[in-house]
Amino acid sequence: MSIIKNDFEKMNITKIKNSKNNKKLTVITAYDALFAKLFEDTADMILVGDSLNMSFAGKSDTLSATLEQMIYHTNAVCAGAKSAFVITDMPFGTYINKDQALENAIKVYRETNAAAIKIEGGEDRADIIKHLTSNSIAVMGHIGLMPQYVRSEGGYKVRGKTPQDEEQLIRDAIAVEKAGAFSIVVEGVMSSVAKKITEAVNIPIIGIGAGNVTDGQVLVWSDMLGFFEEFKPKFVRHYMQGALLVKEAVNQYRNDVQDSSFPSKEEEY
Repeated sequence: MSIIKNDFEKMNITKIKNSKNNKKLTVITAYDALFAKLFEDTADMILVGDSLNMSFAGKSDTLSATLEQMIYHTNAVCAGAKSAFVITDMPFGTYINKDQALENAIKVYRETNAAAIKIEGGEDRADIIKHLTSNSIAVMGHIGLMPQYVRSEGGYKVRGKTPQDEEQLIRDAIAVEKAGAFSIVVEGVMSSVAKKITEAVNIPIIGIGAGNVTDGQVLVWSDMLGFFEEFKPKFVRHYMQGALLVKEAVNQYRNDVQDSSFPSKEEEY
């Protein structure tokens, strides 16, 4: 099978903003240099998501991810994908107030080559986002279903099911845009509401579990490639049966070792 080379264009804030109504943006998570390199020439943005706490570290949620972990993995991603637009998730508890948020965002900028950070929250975090963007920190927002709110919200709940929640989500998006964010992730939102959010702002809305009506999509790489086996969210499409392929390959390796067909004479020194 041949691999089609995409007309890759290195992204920056201006190009991302200008994609609104012109180009659908493709975003994928990565946590290491190997996979980041594989994604570099295809993804418009690579997100070093705190989802690594679940898919990489085996935790039940994202909340125990630390800033040190995020910096470590961001450096790995940046090393593998030197030309990519890399965004670092700010983990839970690192942006409780404006001063703490700025201190931690500066730490990310100084210690990595991340192009931007992402934080969760709408109107309630608009003042923090404004403080960051006013101090030269590029911010991607995140509204709707927010994984860092999972315990306070009592679980992962689809948003936008009531008129009141729809209105709140639109207010959240507008507040985040006014605060200076260059883009917003909208997660776990009714598609009809995601469409209204997308139309309400002039910056790109990146959907995940929000239908195809947004300005782009983001998926966790291990979900998209079929490596995560515990469950499959409704919004995920498997583009490869990764877990099955790996198990079959390792099983074949074991068989070849046991019957001494590996290594062959051609594989010896």
